[in-house]
Amino acid sequence: MYTNGQIITDDRHFQDHIEHGVPIQVYLDDLHKDIGIVERYTQTFIKINQTYYHRECFTFISRPGY
Repeated sequence: MYTNGQIITDDRHFQDHIEHGVPIQVYLDDLHKDIGIVERYTQTFIKINQTYYHRECFTFISRPGY
């Protein structure tokens, strides 16, 4: 499916992570901000742990097995 550390960008990536319960780690530049399961996504935001992260400001990393 996805490798640990793979950058997630497309809607289908986020949908796969929702369907399979794979955690995603959120970074702002090089700073870790959050990790959790995607609750929802739109064209603009990704919702993780009841927080919306703007897709253009943050980097989303796949963390299978976390």
